[in-house]
Amino acid sequence: MISFWNIAVYQPLYNLLMLLVDVLPGHSVGAAIMVLTLIVRLVLYPLTAKSILAQREMKKLEPELKKLREQHKEDKKKLAEHTMALYQEKGVTPFSGCLPMLVQIPIVIGLYWVFSRGLKLETIDTAILYRFVQAPLSLDMHFLFFDLAGKSIFLALTAGVAQYFQTSISLGKQAPLPVKSGKEQGSFQEDFARSMQVQMRYVLPVMIGFIAFTTSAAVALYWATSNILSIIQELLLKRDNQTK
Repeated sequence: MISFWNIAVYQPLYNLLMLLVDVLPGHSVGAAIMVLTLIVRLVLYPLTAKSILAQREMKKLEPELKKLREQHKEDKKKLAEHTMALYQEKGVTPFSGCLPMLVQIPIVIGLYWVFSRGLKLETIDTAILYRFVQAPLSLDMHFLFFDLAGKSIFLALTAGVAQYFQTSISLGKQAPLPVKSGKEQGSFQEDFARSMQVQMRYVLPVMIGFIAFTTSAAVALYWATSNILSIIQELLLKRDNQTK
């Protein structure tokens, strides 16, 4: 399992980062991370674009979903069947919005491995470098006024705040689901949707900010850059849809 992880995730990331550090001016690790982030976003673009469009289609289905909940509020099985049938009819995957985040998790863990082992000239592992990748002659671990080898509360906060705005743009001005009071019980779907809204909008940014701070400034820079690029992608897709 560890061998597969090294071959599939760690070594490709390590080699790509070393290649970028070697060819970029000043051998800047910070600039290499930003370029690496851009490459990852470009590779994931079809997946993230599909995810964003699927989330917007889900919003459009909300009136029909509300009707189904009212029609089958006494029969949870029929409600689930008709809900899934509606998703299939409209070609919508409810949980597609989670896929880009799940895909990025191995990348973040891989970057953590790279920097947790210490990224210095004397610690560069030439044994795992590909033939076309040369070890850089120098490494600049400073980006602006950040030491990427240490921790940065500013970059961690930037990653968390950017995640909040990206999620807010994705969810839009969607009104929160009404909270049931007394003995009135909401359906499982309503409770689940309410919980997901809260977690995506508020809990996830806090988690990302915390992880970004407890790992390293390099990982925080990756996540902050990735979230900012996600915001740009969301706004561009929104503009394109409005002009059509």
